[in-house]
This record gives sequence, structure tokens and C-alpha cells, in this order.
Amino acid sequence: MTKLHDLYEHQGQSPWLDNLRRDYLRGGRLAELVDEGIRGVTSNPTIFAKAIEGGTDYDEQFDQLLKDHTVEEAYWELVVTDITDALRVLRPVHDASGGVDGYVSLEVAPSLAHDTDGTIKAARHFHELVDEPNLYVKIPATIEGVPAIRAMFAEGRSINITLLFSLERYDDVIEAYLAGLEDFVAAGATDLSRVSSVASFFVSRVDTEVDRRLDTLAAQATSAQATEILARRGTAAVAQARRAYALFVERFSGPRWEALVAKGAKVQRPLWASTSTKNPAYPDLAYVDTLIGPDTVNTMPDDTVAAFLDHGTVARTVDADPDAAQRALEAIGSAGVDMDDVGRTLEDEGVASFAKSFDELIQSLSDKANALSAGS
Repeated sequence: MTKLHDLYEHQGQSPWLDNLRRDYLRGGRLAELVDEGIRGVTSNPTIFAKAIEGGTDYDEQFDQLLKDHTVEEAYWELVVTDITDALRVLRPVHDASGGVDGYVSLEVAPSLAHDTDGTIKAARHFHELVDEPNLYVKIPATIEGVPAIRAMFAEGRSINITLLFSLERYDDVIEAYLAGLEDFVAAGATDLSRVSSVASFFVSRVDTEVDRRLDTLAAQATSAQATEILARRGTAAVAQARRAYALFVERFSGPRWEALVAKGAKVQRPLWASTSTKNPAYPDLAYVDTLIGPDTVNTMPDDTVAAFLDHGTVARTVDADPDAAQRALEAIGSAGVDMDDVGRTLEDEGVASFAKSFDELIQSLSDKANALSAGS
């Protein structure tokens, strides 16, 4: 038993790995991490860009694919191969947990972030192509993404909602889940137990953006005011995530939810993403130890997983003091930081970052294809 096992067994939180690489699949590292207590895997365009560009593990398959695929088609074949292999590794976890865990996430193309119809088609395509019960297709929680999310639940598909940065948008995502399940029932579904979802709330990036704004405000303030403003650095992300958990508890209760539970519905679990510490002045587990609680997921990169195994604290913290979390957000607002604007900014940056990683990777693969063609 490791601390990762304790996290799930004693606190009801599922630790997932925020990384996927072919050498982890072929060399057995992912299987080792599952043995150590990892219960799921997330991926995104940036993760795949680092994996594919970071070595030669994909070269042989890429070379073969180029015979009858475009570069971008070859990319998706590389991705689906890794996803399929990871699904196989995690399937025993999925079966043993009754469909609660063991998921692997595959994200739709970043170019679809503001395309509702395109997102619906892509998500449907991936579910039909891979056709495994432990696949999550990731859809960003943009304004255009929310109706696509609802549409997928109405078809009984399992979705990981990504790039969540604000409480307002999180409430929209919860509503999309509830309404989508109700649509599924209205279409004739009698068993909702095969539909699963997580809502991925990005954490550390919130502190990065809020701290930047607080620094700017402090630079324009008097010495006494600056001291008070700077004291709020590093408090926004956890406070907002704790408020998100309170919203989760509130929305997944009452007659509306109980009617869905009667048909087998599972809660849409909050997933804490971006939990590696970006500011070296903050503790390395600042976004892990503080957000532990039942019916949640924390997806961690390798270094954060190793840190938690070494010195993490297994204790319920996510709802330790919800009033204090609200006061922290109010104090940040009083200092002059608009958290709604922070959410919009981070959403735009998140979409742009994934698009940049995707475009750079396709260009890199195109260069490699040209080199292979010239060599042959």
C-alpha cells in the first residue's frame, strides 16, 4: 500500500497521472504506476507534443503511416495507438471500480474549441473509433463547448470537461451534465450507469494569473496597501477550487439529482488539474494536500506523483473551511482583482497554448516527413 492507495481507500480521491508516453506503455512504467495506486490517465496536445518530439519512439509507425496518410492523419493514428494501449493497462482498474476509475482521456483538436458542431462530430468519432468503456473524450469548457458537452451526455457518452477556470463556467458544465442526462432519459434511456464524467478545474494557473495582477496592483499602491495586497498572493487557486467543491456538493443533491440517481447516474466528479506548483516559493504539494476529499480526482504530473508518494499528507482538506475560502476570494476581489476576468483570460490562454503545441507538433512532423522523403 502506498499513499496513493490510501488517498483512494481512506479519502475517496482518485489519483491520476497527467502524462502519457509511448515508452511508459512499452517499457511498463504505466503499469508500475497503476500498481502504485494511479487510477487513470489524462493527456492533451502539449503532452503528446512533448512525447512525440522527445525521442524516436514514434518514428517507425510514423514512417509507415506516411505511405497512405497525411501528416495530420498520421498524428491522430499515433495518438489513438497510445490511447488504446493505455486503455488496456487501465481496464482492470475500470472493471474493479465498477466504472468509477480506469479512464484515459483523449482531447479533441484545439482548433475546435469554438466550434460546437465540429466538437460534437469529433467527440462522437473518437468514441466510435476507439469504442472502449473507459475512454473519456475531452471537450474544453468554452461557451461553444458547453452545448457540445450536453449533446454528448444526451447520447450516453462519457466526457472529461477540460479548461475550467471559473465558478460560473463550472456551474454551466454541471448543468450541461444534468440536462444531458435528462435528455438521454427523454430519448428512452433507462440505465445511466454507463455514463461517466469529470469536470477538470485547472488550479495552479489561477494563482499564477492572480499573483501577477496582485503584483501590478501592489506596485501602484502605498507601502502599507502593498503589504496587504501581496499577503493575498497564493490564496486564490485553492480558495476557488474549494468553492467549486461546495458547488459540486450543492448541485449533486436534491430531488432533481435523486431522480437521475434512481436510474443509475454517477456524480460528475471535480478533477483538480494543473496541480504542479508553478511558483518555486510555494510548497510542491500546494495544490494536492489542500484539495483532498471524496468524489474528487487529482491528476498529477510525474514529479508531483513522486512528491506525494514521498511526503504527501493523506487527510480530508477540500471542505475544511468553506467560509474561509469565500472570504479569501472576497479579499482578492477587494484588492482589485476581477476573478471573472481572470477566468476568461486563462481560458483564452489555455485554448491558445494547446493550439500552439498542436500546430508546432504538426510542423515538426511535416519537417520529419519531408526529411524522410528526401532520404528515400
